[in-house]
Amino acid sequence: MGEIATSNRQITLYYSSNSVRAKQALAYAKAQGLAIQAIDILKTPLTGTQIAELANRLGLEVKDLVNQEHPAYISKFEPHELSSEDWIKMIQHNPEIMKRAITNFDTQ
Repeated sequence: MGEIATSNRQITLYYSSNSVRAKQALAYAKAQGLAIQAIDILKTPLTGTQIAELANRLGLEVKDLVNQEHPAYISKFEPHELSSEDWIKMIQHNPEIMKRAITNFDTQ
């Protein structure tokens, strides 16, 4: 069983408070009256299990959650081919490189 709680009555939005687009997505969802659980990944670090589960729910590999074109990634790293565990650690230690905004809809 996963760590990410879901509800068919709520949208979970993983976002960075440093991202203008993410803030716009959050404002739009709120303006539409949607039930939102907003999680700022810069203030609420995700666990390795949560990152893996999020990738799985989105049908992605963990590496696909990383924005290798983000200035923070470019300034610290070169393009890599890493294991899922290493990508998870990279996201945990550098949450700003995670692609955003990510929404998690419960479809069950």
